[in-house]
Amino acid sequence: MRRAILLLMATAGLALVLLPGAASAMPGHPGAGVAVSMERVPQMPVPHAPAPPSPPSINLNVNGTNPDGSRPASSLVIVLGLTALSVAPALLLLCTSFTKVFMVLGITRNALGLTAMPPNQVLAGLALFLSLFIMGPTVSEINEVGVQPYLAGDKTQGQAFQDGIQPLREFMSSVTRPDEVALLTKVSGAEQPENMDDVPLTTLIPAFILSELRAAFIIGFVIFIPFLIIDLVVSASLMSLGMMMLPPVTVALPFKLLLFVLVNGWALIITALVGSY
Repeated sequence: MRRAILLLMATAGLALVLLPGAASAMPGHPGAGVAVSMERVPQMPVPHAPAPPSPPSINLNVNGTNPDGSRPASSLVIVLGLTALSVAPALLLLCTSFTKVFMVLGITRNALGLTAMPPNQVLAGLALFLSLFIMGPTVSEINEVGVQPYLAGDKTQGQAFQDGIQPLREFMSSVTRPDEVALLTKVSGAEQPENMDDVPLTTLIPAFILSELRAAFIIGFVIFIPFLIIDLVVSASLMSLGMMMLPPVTVALPFKLLLFVLVNGWALIITALVGSY
């Protein structure tokens, strides 16, 4: 009996000693289990309100320069470039020497009796490069006093246009007849200007075109005379020989080409065209 009581007491004491450690190791312990779980759970970031989107920057500067005045805005340069491309054919045809040069070359081809040779593409290309050669000093001055200062930001759009248009005005005024200016001014009902500097562009440009057409017809008349003489001589010769069915144009064409080559006709025509400016 004593041994059983002692064994029971020893077992109870041992259980009291081991009970706190076993209880702490159990997952249902109120302290240790919470600590372990808090250490293993990752911390979630605190959400922040999203920043409002910034509005797109739109340059509405009408002067064509950045706010610091350094150089024109790229968007405005693109718009001006597209506008220049759209009006470039009109400027090329109406405000340069292209009209007269192309007309004189076409009249020369007709005077020779050639309907399709040289083709229109060749005549237009030759007229274009001759126009660039004639207008070279004027275009260089426009670029120097108008375009480059505007791109550098030294001049506004209005100032660049006023300064850049002056070389072109001087070119058109130098070859425009006063009679054409007076005619268009009278038709418009405006007062006659005192000098060419007072003529507006709306009057100067059509007066310049009429002057170019008149000069082209005069040069064409001079070109037609020698070839007309050849046609008359060939026609009279065929009539005297009784060759009624033979077209005079077919016989006269070789003589026209021979005359044109012997006198170096292209050089004479180009010299006359360039010298007229």
